[in-house]
Amino acid sequence: MSTEGLSIGISVGGPGAGAADRAHGGTRSRRAALARRAVWLPLAIDATAILIAVLDVWLVIPEKAPPYSIYLSGLACLALAGRRWMPFGVVLLTVPGFLTGWSQLAAMIALGMLATRKQTHWQVWVGAALVWMCRFVQWPPSDFAQLSWREHVLDGIYGVLVAGMPIAIGLLIGARAQLSQKLGELAASRDRERKLTADAVRAEERARLAREMHDVVSHDITLIAMQAGVLTAQDSPSARQTAEVIRQLSTRTLEELRSLVGVLRSGLEDDGPQPGIAELGRLVHDSAVAVRLTMDEVPEDVPPKVSAAAYRTVQEALTNVRKHAPGATATVLVRGEDGALSVEVRNERPCHEATELPSGGYGLTGLAERARLLGGSLETCPTEDGGFRVRARYPLGV
Repeated sequence: MSTEGLSIGISVGGPGAGAADRAHGGTRSRRAALARRAVWLPLAIDATAILIAVLDVWLVIPEKAPPYSIYLSGLACLALAGRRWMPFGVVLLTVPGFLTGWSQLAAMIALGMLATRKQTHWQVWVGAALVWMCRFVQWPPSDFAQLSWREHVLDGIYGVLVAGMPIAIGLLIGARAQLSQKLGELAASRDRERKLTADAVRAEERARLAREMHDVVSHDITLIAMQAGVLTAQDSPSARQTAEVIRQLSTRTLEELRSLVGVLRSGLEDDGPQPGIAELGRLVHDSAVAVRLTMDEVPEDVPPKVSAAAYRTVQEALTNVRKHAPGATATVLVRGEDGALSVEVRNERPCHEATELPSGGYGLTGLAERARLLGGSLETCPTEDGGFRVRARYPLGV
């Protein structure tokens, strides 16, 4: 890799990472604010309901009211604090205050919560009957007996309104909550269907790629290995050595290609054996580049994914040295430091002009994506002496 070659600076842990951290920090702040709102909002609503119920009693209570009616009305108002946990019990506690006192609004609020939680449960209809009875019956019973039939009919109509309005509101709120839940389930179902469809498309594409790789690429590499085997019978020592190198490279490439075909067919990312840092010695030996390999404090229990990523980093870097910096020497340093595995490949200035070879330009980009998936970083840049440097860092806690 010369200065005329690729000069790509890819840093997964660069400025973008700071922006991502700020974005995550903002998300955490919003979540914390929503959590606080979820705690304080119900408490504020309950306190407001109690205050309104107390105000309703205070405005209509007569000056010479019996003490027991005042106490029962106060109990009905205070009972609203538990309407979210035991709505039916709260309705029962508001009945005496409504029947003998003036806590009509407290009973309506409790009945509305009961209808919201229970919808058409039998407890809702029992609570409605009790609230209707409290509005229909006058206390004391002697006053109720003196009412005319017109007044009884009017009280019955008002009782239907007092008991029916909270139930209607509660049923509407409950139906809205159920509808929101159903819509959420439907959205989740659509997401699952889209994911299954995408998985099916990817599986079909993997199968197609596997067929093409097996039928075309694998066949051609096999022919290369066979032709190299024929060349080994030549009399020239240099020709035999070159043919042997071609045969070894073709055989190893064919093995890795077959492993990749198995991965594509199975759909598993880590299926089959993957080369790791233990094979770096053989990789350096067969690279046809003058390489000095240094392994410094490398832990024994390197995760397989990190080990494979380190191997692929060195492999891609040495491939680029052969393509873009012919004749240059390279150094490979693999070091364990601060809970991470650091890989650095550095080459000197090329000795002669590089030969043009086909290249997709995705090697370093693929290494950067691999590093990002593992939570690491990749940096590439030219050196001051005209060479090139590739430095990768992979956390060991993967």
